Amino acid sequence: MAYRRAVRSELEAVSAENHPPHDIAASFAIGVFITALPTLGTGLLLFVAIVYLFDRVSKLALFASVVVLNPAAKWGVYAASFWIGTLLLGPVPGVSPADVSFGAGPGIVARLLLGNVLLAVVFTVIGYVLALRFVRACRGHEIGIAELLPERPSK
Repeated sequence: MAYRRAVRSELEAVSAENHPPHDIAASFAIGVFITALPTLGTGLLLFVAIVYLFDRVSKLALFASVVVLNPAAKWGVYAASFWIGTLLLGPVPGVSPADVSFGAGPGIVARLLLGNVLLAVVFTVIGYVLALRFVRACRGHEIGIAELLPERPSK
């Protein structure tokens, strides 16, 4: 419940910002793209650089993207990335699924990165569309966060 309240609070803050809906959605989408890539922790440094360099960036929307692709969810993204990369480039000769790691060779890394970039692009487009709809719905129709994220029924 505390996590749910924190997410609700962040969403309310993002929708109340003075940025135009496009800027908020673009900020969120950029954050999703960076978070989806295997940046090995440097993504947050990239976020700080983006915020410093661009005035139109919604800081809240950019950093809210981390909630969507948190470290626990990224393992599933990496597995899907390798699968997509293998589908497109074919299997790595002499390597079984148990051997898959960053240190296992350039063939594995190439498949992982290709699949990861493709997934990041798809996630970015979806994130932009959903964020834009969310901000427009909150602003245009005066939809409150409570209607979009209702509390769970009590047990």
